[in-house]
Amino acid sequence: MTTSSPTMRAAVLDAAGQPFRIARLDRPVPAQGQVLVRIHASGVNPLDTKIRAGQAAHARQPLPSVLGMDLAGVVEAVGPGVTKFKRGDEVYGLAGGIGGLQGTLAEYTAVDADLLALKPHNLGMREAAGLPLVFITAWEGLVDRANTQAGQTVLVHGGAGGVGHMAVQLAHSLGAKVFATGSLSQAETIRRLGATPIDHAASSVDAYVAQHTGGEGFDVVYDTVGGAVLDASFTAARRYGGHVVSCLGWGTHALAPLSFRAATYSGVFTLLPMITGRGRAHHGEILEAATRLVEAGRLLPLMDARRFTLDEATSAHEAVEAGKAKGRIVVDVTA
Repeated sequence: MTTSSPTMRAAVLDAAGQPFRIARLDRPVPAQGQVLVRIHASGVNPLDTKIRAGQAAHARQPLPSVLGMDLAGVVEAVGPGVTKFKRGDEVYGLAGGIGGLQGTLAEYTAVDADLLALKPHNLGMREAAGLPLVFITAWEGLVDRANTQAGQTVLVHGGAGGVGHMAVQLAHSLGAKVFATGSLSQAETIRRLGATPIDHAASSVDAYVAQHTGGEGFDVVYDTVGGAVLDASFTAARRYGGHVVSCLGWGTHALAPLSFRAATYSGVFTLLPMITGRGRAHHGEILEAATRLVEAGRLLPLMDARRFTLDEATSAHEAVEAGKAKGRIVVDVTA
C-alpha cells in the first residue's frame, strides 16, 4: 500500500507577465540546515512584480515557479543540523522567490535557517512579512556600507517608500539627524517616522543642502529611487568624507561631483546571499536586530489597509504595480 506525499496550495507563475495559477504541489521536506515553515503571510515588493513581468535580469526565477521573497510563519519542522529554531517558533525572513529558491506564495517552504529570525512578539504575521527585504536593504546601506554614527546628518531619498521608511527609522534609532525627500502629501508621514521632510518638487538640491547643512552637505545620503536622484545624491554629499549609498544604482552616472567632494559611494545588492549562497547568516543577524528595534518600539512597518488572499495574489501584485499603495502590501497565505 502506498501513501501520497502531503501537498500544499501555491501560486504558480507559468510564464512571464501571466496571472498566477493556484496549484497543488508536494509539500517540501527540510534538508540539512533547513527549516520547514508554514507560511502565514507573504510580503509583496516592487521587485516581485518585476520578476513576474520578466523585467528583473538581476533576480531571475526559472519558470514555472512559485514567486514571493518575504515571509512570516511558524516552524513546522527542522532539518538535520538545525539548532537555532524548533517546531512552533514564529519566524520571518527574506526566504526565496529568486535563483531557483521556492517563493513564499505557498502554504509551506523549506528555508535555509540562516535566512530566518524569530518574529517580533509585538507584530502580527502580516506586519512581520512586510519587513525583511526592505529592512535588510536599509541596514546594509546605513550600517554595513556607510557605518552611520550618532550625530551625523543623514538624507534618505524616498523617505516614505518601502526601503526609505525603514532607512529613516533605522537612521533615527542610530542617533543620526535625519532628513528625507518625498512629496508634499508624504511630509507628515516622514515627520512621524523621525525625519525632517523635504519636498523634492519644491526645493532644489542646492537649496536644501544650504538650508539643512549650511552648504556643507550630508554625511550620509541613501538613494532608494535611482536614476537622476542618484546623480542628485552625489551633489548632496558632504565634502571630505560624505558617503552616498544606493540600492538602485544600476544606470550610468558621472562620478565627478562625488570625486570633487572627496566623497565615496557604495552599492547595495540585498539578494546576493540568496543567489550565491554566501553570507546568508548575516541576513538572519540583521533581522535579529530588526526584532530588537521593533520590540523596543523604535521600528514599525507602514501597512496598506487592503487585504489579499493567496487566491488574490495577482491582484496584490497589480496593487503594487499601480504605485498607489499606502504602505506595505501583504498576501495572507494561511489563517
